[in-house]
Amino acid sequence: MMNMSRKILVIGSAGQIGSELVPALRKKYGGENVIATGRRTPLPDAIKKSGPVIYLDALDKNSIAKIIFEYEIDTIFHMASILSATGEKIPQTAWDINLNGLINVLEVARSYKIDRVIWPSSIAAFGPTTPRENTPNITVLQPTTMYGITKVAGELLAEYYYNKYNLDIRSVRLPGIISSETLPGGGTTDYAVEIFYEAIKNKQYTCFLKEDTVLPMLYMPDCNKCMIDLLEADNSKLKRRVYNLTGISFSAGEIAAEIKKHIPEFKIEYKPDFRQAIADSWPKTIDDSFAREEWGWNPEYDLESMTQDMIDILSKRL
Repeated sequence: MMNMSRKILVIGSAGQIGSELVPALRKKYGGENVIATGRRTPLPDAIKKSGPVIYLDALDKNSIAKIIFEYEIDTIFHMASILSATGEKIPQTAWDINLNGLINVLEVARSYKIDRVIWPSSIAAFGPTTPRENTPNITVLQPTTMYGITKVAGELLAEYYYNKYNLDIRSVRLPGIISSETLPGGGTTDYAVEIFYEAIKNKQYTCFLKEDTVLPMLYMPDCNKCMIDLLEADNSKLKRRVYNLTGISFSAGEIAAEIKKHIPEFKIEYKPDFRQAIADSWPKTIDDSFAREEWGWNPEYDLESMTQDMIDILSKRL
């Protein structure tokens, strides 16, 4: 049954998450009720054909307000962001898009009394002083990347707008996202997507992280699930605005070994670059017990089932 009670705006619909979140939202809430927006990156044909598509620059507050008014929007997913590795190359731009875009959304949402805003934070909010094993929800946040700095500031803004203006904004600290639909977008965890493409196409891959580098990850179907679950959660049961979230933690060597079970001739070598230092500042495993307790978070995929699904989907396409 489709839930027609929401009018949803997705800002950043062409990104790694947005391009798969929009179809998932349209399946649940109806195509006409989910407005997809993008700026520079072309939107997938599936999104163009399944519902409204609008050009939107998140740095233009008046344009956001116009769309919210015209489409009677009550729910916003703000997904537009410059990721960690790209953000280190253009840190000032990352600050501008990640934070000024967010505060524009919050201000318009406050003015129009939007029912709910979903905005993803990231494990990049953590840093080298954060406990790296079973990282708790409440802990030290001293990131060393501009991306991480913008996420910490965004988390504080979320708490501020909730407490001062009663704006219902909800956030999860997403780990690395693994998607079969969207090419990597400049993140430190992107190796876990690239490795599948290269294994299937060329039977070899050069990894930019060390073999024993462990990072928390989330398969895209579980990411869609968590976004919708968080949106629909009863606010009276939520005791915070920002939640740790994770699916699977594994090393570069472990995912390579899992791929070799399906593609025995696959070979990998490890040549760490500047992204290794970023990865070394992030957690290996995450404690997401608050998300599980307060809104029922429960991922469906493990390393084995995710690898099987990725290879099945990409083998047919490539």
